[in-house]
Amino acid sequence: MHRRNFIRAISGTLLLLSNGSIVRAGGLADKKVVFRFVVASDGHYGEEHTDFNNYYKNVVQSINAFHSSNPLNAVVINGDIIHNIPSFLPDAERELKQLQIPFYVTRGNHDRVSADVWQSTWNMPLNHSVVIQDQVFLLGDTSNEQGKYLTPNMDFFSKHLKEYKSAKNIFIFLHITPVKWTENAVDGTDFQKLILQHNNIRAVFNGHDHDQDNVKMLGKIPFLFDGHFGGSWGTDYQGFRVVELLEDNSIRSFIMNPLVKLNDFYTIQE
Repeated sequence: MHRRNFIRAISGTLLLLSNGSIVRAGGLADKKVVFRFVVASDGHYGEEHTDFNNYYKNVVQSINAFHSSNPLNAVVINGDIIHNIPSFLPDAERELKQLQIPFYVTRGNHDRVSADVWQSTWNMPLNHSVVIQDQVFLLGDTSNEQGKYLTPNMDFFSKHLKEYKSAKNIFIFLHITPVKWTENAVDGTDFQKLILQHNNIRAVFNGHDHDQDNVKMLGKIPFLFDGHFGGSWGTDYQGFRVVELLEDNSIRSFIMNPLVKLNDFYTIQE
């Protein structure tokens, strides 16, 4: 499997074309944003020796503040919402309900609750799809009640990628990276082969690796990481990733840390 190294915009704005080449991009600030969402992961509510209460309050306040000047269509909390103990889940849910934007969740390896508890808490199954203004989100489970690292559910993704084969854009959200780029990833070779068959998958979003806030490429599919907004390790800031779909169907993405824009822009064009 061909795997490119991660791509980081050091200065200026970069445009990543569908053939994998990178060019300098101009005039992006003038392009209209037609759809915008945020991805945040790894809050680890309840982890000992961390300031988890404030981590949650800060990320919610920061996302709401960003939304007030840059309207968002959705937020995805991409796993490790709590830290191992199921009784923390209601408190984490209460904090996330302060978001002023509809939000969706995936289960991480530290979200050690049953499928029934997950469903009753969030009113959504472990593997689920949602369509927001014609943009398809596929949110997949990559762990279990024991916290085992798992590859994505092939039945779910095969079915829904076929169902949405005519959709213009599909965005996939998985807590654990299904390509063995990092120590904490899994090598989901069947999943990799599956998604490479679908040209309308615009990006895959991963949490789990708290020290990763970059972009890695699997063929023409970008995998975007968002660091962490809680927990005891990782990048030296707690933040979230912003993704903007522009009027020409190109994508601009950057990290907020949480009030200052980092990594300049990542931009991806169909």
